[in-house]
Amino acid sequence: MSSVEASARDLPSKADLDTLSLQLGRPVRDVVSIPARCVCGNPLVAATAPRLSNGIPFPTTFYLTHPVVTAAVSRLEADGVMNQMNSKLESDVELAAAHRRAHEAYLCARAEIGQLAGTGPVPEIDGISAGGMPQRVKCLHVLVGHALAAGPGVNRLGDETLELIRPWWTAEKCYCAGAWDATAPVPTKDLSRHVKRLEQQAETEQAETERGQE
Repeated sequence: MSSVEASARDLPSKADLDTLSLQLGRPVRDVVSIPARCVCGNPLVAATAPRLSNGIPFPTTFYLTHPVVTAAVSRLEADGVMNQMNSKLESDVELAAAHRRAHEAYLCARAEIGQLAGTGPVPEIDGISAGGMPQRVKCLHVLVGHALAAGPGVNRLGDETLELIRPWWTAEKCYCAGAWDATAPVPTKDLSRHVKRLEQQAETEQAETERGQE
């Protein structure tokens, strides 16, 4: 049994979902499992269904949620680490092969999560993983989320990123205190770009319908 398969059985509790919403500042959607946790038990990564309940395909199966980890990874992105990794992918055949294997592992894991979620096939994202895999690196957060969910050795560049953020975060220590406001009301209004797009689409369709009735 793979580490992702094992963690997929970690169904989120109500407390987990509330914590995720506080971490992200918005209500979480269609979380299937919590494949990676802080040593204290709080979520680090959310595994999301490949098709959201509103019908939108969602390719980012493993979503990095912990503010301290996401901030540390963002620091690396700002420092140009992705450019360095892309240069290595062009010159290092072994690394490029490992990146392709990570891509394939991501797709397999998504299929497992989709089965647990009951979403069935999602042809819109068939063969498409996330984070730039298999050719490039476009989002370190995706690679780290996958690395934490799958465990060491599955996503090599994700593992390397975890090593690079050790000055700011390590898996052996809890960094949750003060990372988000645990006393705040749990967010209930979804302000994500996906929901905004749906709302704008609905408003446009309603306006067109009203004009047609004039």
